[in-house]
Amino acid sequence: MRPVVERAARGWWGGETATTGRLFSTLCLPAELAFRGAVSLRSAAYDRGLLSVQHAPVPVICVGNLTVGGTGKTPLVRWVVRVLEEAGKRPAVALRGYGRDEVLLHRRWNRAVSVHAHADRVRAARAGAASGADVVVLDDGFQHRRLARDLDLVAVAAEQPFPGRLLPRGPYRELPRALCRAGMVVVTHRSAMAVAVKRLEETVREVAPDVPLVRARLSPRMWEGLEGLPSSAPRGQVLAATGVAGPRAFAALVGEQTGAVVELLEFSDHHEFTSGDAEHIRRVAGGRPVVVTEKDAVKLREHMSILPDVRVLALTLEIESGEELLRKRILGVMVGPGVAPR
Repeated sequence: MRPVVERAARGWWGGETATTGRLFSTLCLPAELAFRGAVSLRSAAYDRGLLSVQHAPVPVICVGNLTVGGTGKTPLVRWVVRVLEEAGKRPAVALRGYGRDEVLLHRRWNRAVSVHAHADRVRAARAGAASGADVVVLDDGFQHRRLARDLDLVAVAAEQPFPGRLLPRGPYRELPRALCRAGMVVVTHRSAMAVAVKRLEETVREVAPDVPLVRARLSPRMWEGLEGLPSSAPRGQVLAATGVAGPRAFAALVGEQTGAVVELLEFSDHHEFTSGDAEHIRRVAGGRPVVVTEKDAVKLREHMSILPDVRVLALTLEIESGEELLRKRILGVMVGPGVAPR
């Protein structure tokens, strides 16, 4: 049921179901207003010190967003971890762990880095410190304000509408003005036109004029087989099968990289693939190569014997502007007053 509901929501949020979408939008308006009120009250309580925050024993860098996904947040976490490691630091990654994919992916990307998943981000961050880390990178914690942080990096994607409606009428978890409490905003893009990226940057500057901007592109890094070995781009028509928050953006990127006709097979975000799913992918592919994301690949590997020819389009985060200041802010948490034991 969840995949059906999620696909419907994506289409509705994206304006693909005009008549039905308008009806659902009207029906969900009271729910959005209630959610908006609750979020505003909670945020005000933290701003005024009515709700307390807890500290980890080491500095915390939070990488988050305003939506329910699809902004490139996890690759940004990987980039931050790499910057810290290159500087001789010992980072740990803490996250909620909504699905196995993010935990498995962080462990695959950062084999020397401890990864800690817990619904309570405070416990996850403290576990990271207890493992010997001297800094914790929090994946998706911008709204988890109970954990104090030394730097907030917030990703906003050019492929998503901004500003946008709040849940359940849209994908946003907070109002645009929440960006004002960010340390830096990272504008990401995959397949968006340059004019759309520039327009988003201008809008973000209007909303949060005092917050520095960084521009980053999620670009293809390499093609891999499902077993993790280097491969080549598929030829001919392909099936893009994915369970991520931005499936259409992924399919568009696959089309750009292959020049092929791409059919999209969507699963819910963080979908736990079963052998039945693998059989379904094989049937839908009908002999065509299948392209998946790295998040999908870490969960599909256990079904390799069922699946057809699967290629993984691995992405990398390239900072296009603002890199010097971003690195300075990241490493600055290690030399500022917040480094003292807490």
